[in-house]
Amino acid sequence: MTSQRAETLASIDNANVEEAYARWAPVYDLVFAAIMKPGRKAAAAAASRDGGRVLDVGVGTGLELPMFSRTTRLVGVDLSEPMLRRAQDRVTKERLGNVEGLIKMDAMNLAFPDASFDCAVAPFVLTVVPDPHATLNELARVTRPGGEIVLVNHIGAETGPIAAIETWMGRRSADLGWRPEFPWSVIGDWIAGRDDVVLTERRKLNPLGLFTLARIARR
Repeated sequence: MTSQRAETLASIDNANVEEAYARWAPVYDLVFAAIMKPGRKAAAAAASRDGGRVLDVGVGTGLELPMFSRTTRLVGVDLSEPMLRRAQDRVTKERLGNVEGLIKMDAMNLAFPDASFDCAVAPFVLTVVPDPHATLNELARVTRPGGEIVLVNHIGAETGPIAAIETWMGRRSADLGWRPEFPWSVIGDWIAGRDDVVLTERRKLNPLGLFTLARIARR
């Protein structure tokens, strides 16, 4: 990873995220629902468990909650209270009785016991959190052995004009609340450094391969 990319990864803290998403909350669904819908559907399909308990990290306004099977028990967490209020409105409006709770919580310090969930899903989260590896460690910790971690993220281009644009946007990541520049190596190096997880699937998603689905099994 280049030093410039490393600086980008270090440029966000929780205060930035909370402030940014307090601004985004009123318009988040309008701006992001359509472009992120294929990724959310893919994440929900991969994470749904008949009778299982799933943790949705970075649940936001709850856009993917209705996409899970109704036999999947869900707990959603997010750092942004304004986003969580909108998620609760969605749960009430759509009568999502399988949602057990929506809780304000830091993805890097989850307040759940070890092995609490059959699956942990984190759509569009790693580009937001200050420390992606700490978040991945927590996802692995709260997922039972034999369970699964499901991620959907934008993976930055390595070269070319898109990479240059992402680098330029990355310098403004604190204001945006996320990192447009995010290398696969952040995830790949984490997997390689542990003996209790294994990558079982990695594929690009619509639109135009902008996002990547990764499924990681807990040994």
